[in-house]
Amino acid sequence: MSTAPKDLAETPMAEKALALHRRLCGVYGCPIPYFHDLDPVSELISSLLSHRTRNADSGRAFKALRARFNDWDSLVTAPTEEVQALIAGVTWPELKAPRIQAVLRAVQARAGSLDLAFLCDMPVAEARSWLEEIPGIGPKTSAAVLSFSDLRMPALPVDSHHHRVAQRTGLIGPKVDVGPAHAILRAQLPADWDAQKLYDNHEILMLHGQRCCFHRNPACGACAVLDLCPTGQARTESRRPDRTAALHP
Repeated sequence: MSTAPKDLAETPMAEKALALHRRLCGVYGCPIPYFHDLDPVSELISSLLSHRTRNADSGRAFKALRARFNDWDSLVTAPTEEVQALIAGVTWPELKAPRIQAVLRAVQARAGSLDLAFLCDMPVAEARSWLEEIPGIGPKTSAAVLSFSDLRMPALPVDSHHHRVAQRTGLIGPKVDVGPAHAILRAQLPADWDAQKLYDNHEILMLHGQRCCFHRNPACGACAVLDLCPTGQARTESRRPDRTAALHP
């Protein structure tokens, strides 16, 4: 797993990260309740389904799997075609069905069973590394398993909305991809933040991306952090009438 400088939390960028956190917490209401309470293996499956897929569609696919299989061991041994049919509503079901089964088989082989509760006894970095050594599990999935599941560990997931807001506000550079962004954005926040505060940070940046900082045509005029966002300031400035031209037609 990639790492960022340990002293990043003492930089001006960290001050901006905290300012964004405080401002957006005021907008979206921290602490934010966890949206579900799955065991870590269930969260792993849910996260793998959610890649590039709307929450409603991945949620339906997860419920279909739960309704069909009595336990996740049965999912591992099921015909891949059956799994694919059950998750047909997600993006790339033909890839996700065999990948989910392969990931679960790897967990069984390494842990001895489909039980990841032991991860809570590890430091977060070690637990994430353990997960990311399995092909098919990247930084977003490992962080989601630790943060969103009932393990409630202090890990910071970064989804596409979170990533977009971070880039536009300048927390990360324009060429920093989602994977490397995890370590950089986590290092900008206080090292002693607990799971709830890191979850809040992810959620408020994600919600801001969904409700204001849209992929196309972001609502910069209504943005609560416009004064902290160089991208938004440049966009709004470029749309102002040219006063000189108005005075001297």
